[in-house]
Amino acid sequence: MQALMLAAGMGKRLGKYTGDNTKCMVEVAGKKLIDRAVDAVIEAGIRKFVLVVGYKAEHLTRYIEEKYAAAPVDFVFIYNREYAATNNIYSFYLAREELIKDDTVLLESDLIFDCSLIRRVCECEDENLAVVAKYESWMDGTVVTCDESGKITQFIEKADMNYALLSQYYKTVNVYKLSKKFSQNVYLPFLKAYMQAYGKNCYYEAVLKVVAHLSLSELKAFFMDDLPWYEIDSAADLDIANVLFADGGGYDLLISKFGGYWRYPKLLDFCYLVNPYFPPKKFTEKLSSEFSSLLTAYPSGLNIQNMNAESVFGVSHNRILVGNGAAELINALGAVCRGRFAVSLPTFNEYVRCFRNAEVVPIDNSVRDYRLDFAALCKAAETSEWLCVVSPDNPSGCLLSKQEVLALAEHCEKFGTQLVVDESFIDFADAEKRYTLLDDAILDGHSNLTVIKSISKSYGVPGLRLGVLASGNADLIASVRREMQVWNINSFAEYFLQIFNLYAKYYVRACDKIAKERRRFTAELSKLNVYVYPSQANFIMVDLKQVNSYEFCVRMMEKHNILIKDLSSKNYFEGKNFIRVAIRDEKDNDIFLAAIKDSLTNGREMR
Repeated sequence: MQALMLAAGMGKRLGKYTGDNTKCMVEVAGKKLIDRAVDAVIEAGIRKFVLVVGYKAEHLTRYIEEKYAAAPVDFVFIYNREYAATNNIYSFYLAREELIKDDTVLLESDLIFDCSLIRRVCECEDENLAVVAKYESWMDGTVVTCDESGKITQFIEKADMNYALLSQYYKTVNVYKLSKKFSQNVYLPFLKAYMQAYGKNCYYEAVLKVVAHLSLSELKAFFMDDLPWYEIDSAADLDIANVLFADGGGYDLLISKFGGYWRYPKLLDFCYLVNPYFPPKKFTEKLSSEFSSLLTAYPSGLNIQNMNAESVFGVSHNRILVGNGAAELINALGAVCRGRFAVSLPTFNEYVRCFRNAEVVPIDNSVRDYRLDFAALCKAAETSEWLCVVSPDNPSGCLLSKQEVLALAEHCEKFGTQLVVDESFIDFADAEKRYTLLDDAILDGHSNLTVIKSISKSYGVPGLRLGVLASGNADLIASVRREMQVWNINSFAEYFLQIFNLYAKYYVRACDKIAKERRRFTAELSKLNVYVYPSQANFIMVDLKQVNSYEFCVRMMEKHNILIKDLSSKNYFEGKNFIRVAIRDEKDNDIFLAAIKDSLTNGREMR
């Protein structure tokens, strides 16, 4: 058995990363792709490695000759002098004489994969294999279909994919095992004929597409299952691969991205706070049906968006603003806020970061075991121009009652203090405790009250980026609006607001499901040797006691693909082992419960 790598390409899509080197010289998680490939080849017991080189060939050949002079593998270099004008079909053709000498494992130069993959492919009894993985949203390029025996029945190029049949597709990983007999009698004759007909600027997989229809091909699928791999075509791919193959630093890399976790389909996100029960399938299908129209049309301006918000929340359009997520509205409010800004901490960090023109006055909740304290809030209001409360609080989940909030607003009014209440999580409270301040009657009676609500979190649409700000203070609304853009949300978000009322009853049911699942989830967590804080939000704060919270979160990600928010790095949690856990659906929560039991046990054994 020998290995063959096609490494002549220029890798232009990788930009600066391939400015001075070919793709296989790019580092992923501190190790070059070529080094990973050589390690895998040696582990498989392969003693001959053929490389077709071209772009920056001298860098690659010199590196291999110097680093692997004593390695138990012989390297053979074949030069593609026409690398700038040809594609990998020509590189493959240049290696034809080597292909008929021995069975070959073919791999491309832009791949990263588990080191055991090549060994497993070599050990497989089938002589001719294409390594494939079940199609997922991040994948790009040629796919295949297979019959019940695992024989590949069709190679389908990207342009010919039927997206209604995605569940039947497998993505080619671009690792193949080809027998000497197959190469000589089947593949190479067709490859030569294909090049004569279509030229050198094609892909070798186009030939496999033709061969797959022949009864003599016998090309079988080798399924990757759960082995990690990634194809690195761009800087974004490289960024993802650095996380997937990080040796101990993957958790920090993921957390630093602040989202985008759809690019990691095997990851269970218990860090970010999203409603798993809404929107319902009919709602998303309705959005999907208008995709083309919404994609190609400008959204309405802010006036229309505010009217849409009025229809959803029942607040007059002249006192409510729609934002690109609550974060945009918080930032706009921070731009106009002056004076002393008292805020209960720890909380959502934007209420500190965005208020650069004000003097932020912290109300330390950690001294009250992270509970919101009505008396402390009233006292802070007496010496501040602004008072901010997140209720339910993030990360504790502590809720002030409606009576307490209205009493706080009246107390603030006595001292000329503006009260900002963020009720982003209040819809997840138990039904008997649930309320809203987004009410014209309440705002009419409290000109010092401003309410902020994230739609992204509660309504399960963080990708749309939606939030609202309403106020009884007309001057404040005008000032905040001046900080905002005319077109600040996209057409998809606008359409969501337009049709929401058709599905409003499903939203209430979804919030009830969260409350019910929170009670079950909390009860199960409380059976473990941890302290679970009572919560009225879609998350739970947990004290791990003697188990290091950061190390625990790293273990949960590396072993179980579960991402959790470690709170030990936040202010007011120094020296403590707290985490915040999102509430997902029952199935995911049960996966979490099994994983936390394992990780807590290992954490205590390591101490």
